[in-house]
Amino acid sequence: MGRRWRDGRGELRVRGQRPEDEDPVTVPLEIATSYRARTKGLLGRDRVEGAILLSPASGVHTFRMRIPIDVAYLDRRLDVIAVRTMKPGRLGLPRLRSRHVLEAAAGTMADWGVKPGVRVRIEAPPRQLPR
Repeated sequence: MGRRWRDGRGELRVRGQRPEDEDPVTVPLEIATSYRARTKGLLGRDRVEGAILLSPASGVHTFRMRIPIDVAYLDRRLDVIAVRTMKPGRLGLPRLRSRHVLEAAAGTMADWGVKPGVRVRIEAPPRQLPR
């Protein structure tokens, strides 16, 4: 179930765990798949509009960041493994099963329902593979 995206924009969709939960929460998403985009991430920003997906990634750091962030580690099926809030100047430990990392402003992931055990969806055009 390999996911391949390209740098750009998309949407993060989070549905509640119960069937009676309403429509999924939809969040603007920046997608960073190239080495350059992943290493830049949220560095130097004063705020975050929505979230950013780093892929592939198993860990992050907040050195040279100006704001605290929420970090969600996702496995290959886009199930949330763990969510942590990180202050600037910290090194997050890599997660062994993590294939993707979501970053957002501190406190927003709980509002969206992003927590361990939840599966998120990424809506974005797939990367075109060479023929």
